[in-house]
Amino acid sequence: MPIYLYWGEDDFAMNQAISLLKQDNLDSNWISFNFDKLAGDKEDSIVSALMQGMTPPFGSGDRIVWLFETNICQNCSEELLTQLQRTIPQIPETTHLLLTSTKKPDGRIKSTKLINKYAKVIEFSLISPWQTEILIKKVEETAAQKQIKLTQNAIKILANCVGNDSRLLSQELEKLSIYQGENKLPIEEETVKKLVNVSTQNSLQLAQVILNKNIPYALELVNDLITLNEAPLRIVATLVGQFRTWAIVKSMIESGEKDEKKIAESADISNPKRIYFLRQEIKNISGKQLLSSLPILLELEASLKLGAEPLNALETKVIELCNV
Repeated sequence: MPIYLYWGEDDFAMNQAISLLKQDNLDSNWISFNFDKLAGDKEDSIVSALMQGMTPPFGSGDRIVWLFETNICQNCSEELLTQLQRTIPQIPETTHLLLTSTKKPDGRIKSTKLINKYAKVIEFSLISPWQTEILIKKVEETAAQKQIKLTQNAIKILANCVGNDSRLLSQELEKLSIYQGENKLPIEEETVKKLVNVSTQNSLQLAQVILNKNIPYALELVNDLITLNEAPLRIVATLVGQFRTWAIVKSMIESGEKDEKKIAESADISNPKRIYFLRQEIKNISGKQLLSSLPILLELEASLKLGAEPLNALETKVIELCNV
C-alpha cells in the first residue's frame, strides 16, 4: 500500500521525483496498462482513482495511480472521507497511489490526518531567495548526487547564479559535469564564472546591491538583466516590492515594535522568521532613506511606461537610488 503525497511549487524537482517513482515501479512494456493520471480536484475522479488503485497490475511491474493537483488535503466532503477511510487501508502493495499539489496540506482536517497516517509526505517548496545558506546547501547536495566536485567558492557562485531555480541548477551542473569529465580535481570558482551564465543575477540581488550603495556592481547587474531580456518593468516591480518591504519593516522597528509576527503581518511576509534576516539587511540604513527610495522607483516606472530607453533609464535611477 505505498502512498505518496508530494506538495510544493518547485515543479521541476517534483517532476524529477515522479519520474524516478515511475522508473522504479513501472515496466515500460506495460506502462499503458498500469499508469493512470487523473485530475485530483474532482470528487468523481478521486473515487475512480481509488477504485483503479484496487486493481492488480497487468503483466509485470507495479501500478501507479496519480491524482495531480489534488485538493483532498484542503477540502474533503464527508462522503469522500468515508470512501478514503474504507479504501486506503485496502490498497494492495502492488499499487502506488501518488497525490500531488502545489498547495500546502491543511493539517487540521481529517483527510490530511488520514493521508499523513499512511503516506510518505515530501515537500517540494521553492527556497526563498533570501535563504542563502539553504540555497548553498541545495547546490552542495545536488552536486553530490550528480557526483560533481566543486570548491566551496564555486558552490557559492553557482548558488548565487541559479537562485532557487531547480531546473537551471540541474542544467548548469550537467554542463559542469561534461567539463569535469574524468578530472578528479574540484571545479574552481573561475571555471564556474566562465561556464555558467553568471549574468543570471536576479532583481532581488540588484536591490541588495543598491542597498549597499555599490554603484559599479549595480550598473553591471542592470546590464546583465537587460542583456538577458529581463523585462524592465518586471525589474522595477521587484525593486518596488523589496524596498517597500524594507521600508515597512524598518519603520516598525524604529517605532519600537518587537513582535516579529506583527511586523511580518504588516509587511505581507508569510514567514515571520524572515524578519531576522531583513533586520540584518537594513541595520545600517534608516526608514526615512528607504521611504525616499520609493518615489524614485515610481518615477522610473512612469518613465518606462512613457517609452524611455530602458537601459539608460534604469542606470540613471539606480545611481540615484545608490546615492539616497
